[in-house]
Amino acid sequence: MRQPLLIIGFRKGTLEKNGAEGYDWSMTLSGRNLTLATPIGLSAFCLVLGVFLSFVTVPGYDAEAENALKASGLLNRFLAPYFPARAVAAHFTVLVLVLCSLLSLASIYIFFEKTQAPEIFFMAFFVFSFAPEVLRLLFPLGRLQELPSLYPMLVSRAVLLSRYFGIFSLFAAGIHAAGYQSQRQRAVIITVLAASLFVAFGIPVDLQAHDAGLLMSAGEGVPTFRLLELGVYLITVTSFLVSIWTRGFREFLPVGIGSVLVLLGRDILLQADSWATLPLGALPLAVGIWLICTRLHRIYLWL
Repeated sequence: MRQPLLIIGFRKGTLEKNGAEGYDWSMTLSGRNLTLATPIGLSAFCLVLGVFLSFVTVPGYDAEAENALKASGLLNRFLAPYFPARAVAAHFTVLVLVLCSLLSLASIYIFFEKTQAPEIFFMAFFVFSFAPEVLRLLFPLGRLQELPSLYPMLVSRAVLLSRYFGIFSLFAAGIHAAGYQSQRQRAVIITVLAASLFVAFGIPVDLQAHDAGLLMSAGEGVPTFRLLELGVYLITVTSFLVSIWTRGFREFLPVGIGSVLVLLGRDILLQADSWATLPLGALPLAVGIWLICTRLHRIYLWL
């Protein structure tokens, strides 16, 4: 039985039960652009919120206490003897991440407005995942206001949710580049969100400790989730490289290189707690996003 269907962001047509195929949730080009407008607006809001919180929290940072609060991460341990931890450095790193999210989303919206590319669609959700990092700036505000422990717990879970949503979104972009064909992009988004919720609420968080990276310290069992991240990283990069043969475009080689740079820069910035880590993370992240977007744009010009 066919019934009229009109869903914002998805194809205007029919809703038909078709065995294993299920329902038609394919997304139109105009619907995709409408969907991308929402993350752009939310990123702009996060940037305004971050600037506002800067006036409230930055004056309250205690530089002497920051020296003993080193965030996790291999690069941080290497730089520790030379660059002490500074919560204010992590604060401005968060603002850089939010600004990067807004500028990247705006660029994707402008340059891919007439391009139906699933890879760039999920790439947009990946860069959007940087914007909720602004919630980390609420931790010093919570300490100043002496809010209950439930407050940092909810903020921690929200930040972890956005991070894994970003990781799995880039993973979805990779498998689409490798040849996975699916017009049911809403179903993929829901799957990515469900997986992110499962991981975010499974990671233990120690509410009794926080670091200069403006985040609650992780509890026991975290290495398992770090291995999960590493596995997703490797599959994502491999998917982009495999697409060179499956799709027949050599331009996917710089896309694969860009994915490596993006993941490297992202990981550095998320753990940044000193002024040295800010440029070391921002440069590969910016170059990686530029490589992925420009090369995908060149590929889809010929399709």
